[in-house]
Amino acid sequence: MKGHRVVLALGANLGDAHAALRGAVSALADNDDVEIERVSAVYSTTAVGGPEQDDYLNAVVIANTSLAPHALLALTQSIENLWHRTRTVRWGPRTLDIDIITFDDLVSDSVELTLPHPRAMERAFVLVPWADVDSGIDLADVDQSGVVATKLVLTIAPQ
Repeated sequence: MKGHRVVLALGANLGDAHAALRGAVSALADNDDVEIERVSAVYSTTAVGGPEQDDYLNAVVIANTSLAPHALLALTQSIENLWHRTRTVRWGPRTLDIDIITFDDLVSDSVELTLPHPRAMERAFVLVPWADVDSGIDLADVDQSGVVATKLVLTIAPQ
């Protein structure tokens, strides 16, 4: 599938976080408008910002999509909703979070969707898994102290 190259960051720290990440990758792979290229290993990361909370499991997916940016956002939010995502506390704990980090080279600053993601390049929990699947990511200036490889691998094969 030719389309738009996207980078998606997945995170969860409530319930069975690994199952949520695996389920998100499966739901993306099952969508006819998304073709997964690569999925990172899963990393355990210290929560950043927000209230005190448990560590997260994080991963990154690189994919191609025929969807427009807001349609992809609707898809990712529908997948979050399948995992009972609530949005009551900003940067609070969550059952599943799927952020669109990049969408081709698109720059957008709408209320619903800012691209590229405004804080992604500051966050090791995005950059370390991203570097796992994209050798073009430079981690030289990234504080990786709160990121630990968990040796969990999302085994969903791209379709």
